[in-house]
Amino acid sequence: MSITLSYSGETVSLGDRLDWQDEFSWSPVDQATAYSTKGALLVDVAVKQAGRPITLVGTETVAWIPRSLCTKLQAWADLPGIELTLVLRAQTRTVMFDHANGGFAAQPVWKLLDGEHTSSTLYLPTFRFLEV
Repeated sequence: MSITLSYSGETVSLGDRLDWQDEFSWSPVDQATAYSTKGALLVDVAVKQAGRPITLVGTETVAWIPRSLCTKLQAWADLPGIELTLVLRAQTRTVMFDHANGGFAAQPVWKLLDGEHTSSTLYLPTFRFLEV
């Protein structure tokens, strides 16, 4: 199943091979501890309502995307505060680019001379989203 990203009625396919690097490193449970003036442990526990990071990364052998798609995704990333629809692992999620941690980035698969890049030149993408 392909991973898709949608904004303003337009949907693009990100392929089906992106690695979700932080899938199991986030918890919806937040906890803060402190000690009272008498030395008792105070524990405050709550469930986060949003903010799950979703980092999707292409590797050197899979999940390449063409430069033309990079251009579109960079244009979306340049729009402050937009909410996008991400379909990942057969679940629909509302996300925004996590600009504090890089948002969207892409590196060419092959190092080319200036002027050799075309719309079909392949790139390794990195997406950093926050679920809202």
